[in-house]
Amino acid sequence: MGIDVKPLAIPEVKLITPQRFGDHRGFFEETYNRDSFAVEGISLDFVQDNHSLSAEAGTIRGLHFQAPPRAQDKLVRCGRGRLFDVAVDIRTGSPTYGKWVGEELSFANGRMLLVPAGFAHGFLTLEPATEIVYKCSDTYAPETEGALRWDDPGIGIGWPDFDGAPQLSGKDAVAPVLADIDSPFTFEA
Repeated sequence: MGIDVKPLAIPEVKLITPQRFGDHRGFFEETYNRDSFAVEGISLDFVQDNHSLSAEAGTIRGLHFQAPPRAQDKLVRCGRGRLFDVAVDIRTGSPTYGKWVGEELSFANGRMLLVPAGFAHGFLTLEPATEIVYKCSDTYAPETEGALRWDDPGIGIGWPDFDGAPQLSGKDAVAPVLADIDSPFTFEA
């Protein structure tokens, strides 16, 4: 089994495409294999898997992060439907601080996004009944969670067009902009 790993414009964030084997019955793909990832220089200890369903297209979840010492690396994929997945660099001192990268992940393309600790993560669903499945390197710790506004003009995420107003949680609707938080992350070269 193999994976294709492509660093994005912020090279710590990686687009990963697992090898997919298909025939008349459907397909098989290995979405995570510690040894295959290690060959690509990715050695993470995942301890929690999450699965989320968004009923409506135009649902935005994020931008979320957990602060140290409970910061999380995430390996994100789309189990059903399509979504636009985003990572924002919030490491103070980073040459890409406040910059973002995003990719479309779908059931059809099988691609995954590796979002390291030090990045806020969020996504926009592009189809109804979209499911996101992701691995985390630490368990959920609500006392360390933080969020940024999805439409922070200082970040300027180029979200794909969608109909109507975004579907947001109450927490996401009132999240602060990056300029108003003291980031708990520091860039280490």
